[in-house]
Amino acid sequence: MERLLIIGCGDIARRAIPELCKRYRVSVLVRPSAEPKPLRAENVQIISGDLDIAESLTQLAGAADRLVHLAPPGESGACDLRTRQLLAALGEARAMLPQRFVYMSTSGVYGDCGGAWVDEDRPVHPQTERAARRADAERAIAEWGGARGVEVVILRAPGIYAADRLPLDRLARGIPVLRDEDDVYTNHIHADDLAAVVVAALERPAVAGIYNASDDTELKMGDWFDLVADRFGLARPLRVARARAAGQIPAALLSFMSESRRLVNRRMKERLGISLVYPTVFEGVTRHAAAAA
Repeated sequence: MERLLIIGCGDIARRAIPELCKRYRVSVLVRPSAEPKPLRAENVQIISGDLDIAESLTQLAGAADRLVHLAPPGESGACDLRTRQLLAALGEARAMLPQRFVYMSTSGVYGDCGGAWVDEDRPVHPQTERAARRADAERAIAEWGGARGVEVVILRAPGIYAADRLPLDRLARGIPVLRDEDDVYTNHIHADDLAAVVVAALERPAVAGIYNASDDTELKMGDWFDLVADRFGLARPLRVARARAAGQIPAALLSFMSESRRLVNRRMKERLGISLVYPTVFEGVTRHAAAAA
């Protein structure tokens, strides 16, 4: 079996690991302070290391035939220093490098597109530091892989949801959303579907390139909150004008309400062979609400 190294073992990695263990000898880079017991139960090899500490990554050179990088960037700056340290640690010798490198990025690299349909050929235009760090990681990985003959697959994911990743707390707190005329289009994918995309990106032949890893939903953000509220029996949030939003909507949430786009996912379906379990948020949220009832 080929060796697979996973960098960043959060929710998506844990959802993908049971399937990946059927196909690979899986190793996971885990911070020394993390709790790896659930991973050991899956027969996963634990590698202790921290992307913020370069000297802790020396054991990664030659450790994998394929690699999936799911770790987020740091919290500041326009560069993703974590990814750059990872690339340096993997080494230079071509025979020792992974044959394929899959990176989980964000659709935020496109910036505000005025609600337009966006495919993977659209130039990136990040408008926040967090998106700029993702764009920096994409560039660094693509350049590194191109210079060394490593297949690079970049997955641009939008808002991820699941039963435990719904905005129920925000709804319970009564945080407003934008009125329809000021609202933005938002994009989604269920965590289980995204895990399946990761598996396909590692498995499918000749898939190097960039993919919008999104479902088929075409929905504005306020309507997303209304949907969750309706399915879970909560009050719909108040709608406010953008001019009044700064004093009523938290800055972190409001920043997401400044970018509008609709992702085209045709390439993901055709080249990665993805058939979505939850084609839209209507199926996913409805199922989770029924299970919680």
